[in-house]
Amino acid sequence: MKTPDINSPEFQQEFLKTEKFAHKTVKHFSWAFHPDEEIVERVLKGLTNNKIMYGKRFCPCFPVIEKDGKYVSADNRICPCSQAINDEIPNKGVCHCGIFCSPEFAKNYKKEHPQKHQEIEGLSIGELEELLNKEQILGNELEILLKAREKGLVDFELIDIREPFEHQMMRIKGTDKLLPISRVQYDLDEWMKLKDKRIIIYCHVGSRSAYLQRALEQQLGFDKVGNLTYGIADYFGDIERG
Repeated sequence: MKTPDINSPEFQQEFLKTEKFAHKTVKHFSWAFHPDEEIVERVLKGLTNNKIMYGKRFCPCFPVIEKDGKYVSADNRICPCSQAINDEIPNKGVCHCGIFCSPEFAKNYKKEHPQKHQEIEGLSIGELEELLNKEQILGNELEILLKAREKGLVDFELIDIREPFEHQMMRIKGTDKLLPISRVQYDLDEWMKLKDKRIIIYCHVGSRSAYLQRALEQQLGFDKVGNLTYGIADYFGDIERG
């Protein structure tokens, strides 16, 4: 299945429909959009992409699978999902993918996040290796590992498993490959070349990459896979676009 071109008239027209849908959703539930406009834009484009490809606005943070000849979300996530309505926003203030939140969450966001950038310094080579071998890696930890890799202190490959349009919008500087989760069965040879290497995979907020991490380990025997726990949304280092 060919990924839609985000610059095509088809995508732009569907994106406008998705924007209207999102605004109606916010008004209906008395929610707010996340204060970070980049998060909102990424999710809107993800919803648009899924609408074009699969016919429904599946949450872009969860894999879409084919079951009994139909496309379904791996976690039954169709926007606005029941999890966001009944649990995530009432209890956490924000939905899993980050686009919708409570007005209180939006109001307090900047106050609760006075610093986006955090560094870990003074780590020995042994401590860096220990960090690299973690199964779950935080955004600030990945920043340190990328700096350490530049100096030749550690070795790993950073893999973006999102869709091409997401990669085009923005990606972590230092990303080595784009291998979309939607194309694993077609890119299996490329994945198997990475089996004996240390790799770190990432998506938008960590859900798709966590799903793929388990699949690589349980089904293909990978044992050197790290997951960027909260995805690119939690990464505040250098970003590339275009």
